[in-house]
Amino acid sequence: MTGYEMFWPIIAHVALVYGLFILLSARRRKAVQAGKARLSDYRENRSEPPESLFVKNSIANQFELPVLFYVCCILLYITEADNLAALVLAWSFVALRYAHAFVHVTSNRMRFRSPLFAAGYVVLAVMWAWLAGWMAFSG
Repeated sequence: MTGYEMFWPIIAHVALVYGLFILLSARRRKAVQAGKARLSDYRENRSEPPESLFVKNSIANQFELPVLFYVCCILLYITEADNLAALVLAWSFVALRYAHAFVHVTSNRMRFRSPLFAAGYVVLAVMWAWLAGWMAFSG
């Protein structure tokens, strides 16, 4: 390993966030062009068509659990606990975030979203447990 592998999952998640912002802009523009919303509706965000509301909510969701993910990845790197196991967990978390976001901005069905969120929650908990174990038992 080169030493920077732990940062690629973070970069991949950041790409997801930027992609969601691009999608939000496109959906809002489409809603305005279709007459479903006025540009001024977005000034205070009191009225948002469902198509863009799903994306807006998905973006907000990317700043909840993923904040803990970023911190964990950085701490894994700092403590040199960023080995293959940690890297697999990190990529798994990011893959689950992509899947969760996809469901969120398409069908938005809780029956699919909830298990994806729960799986990411568990993977992130395992990452933190890995970090804690590493710090407790290494060195």
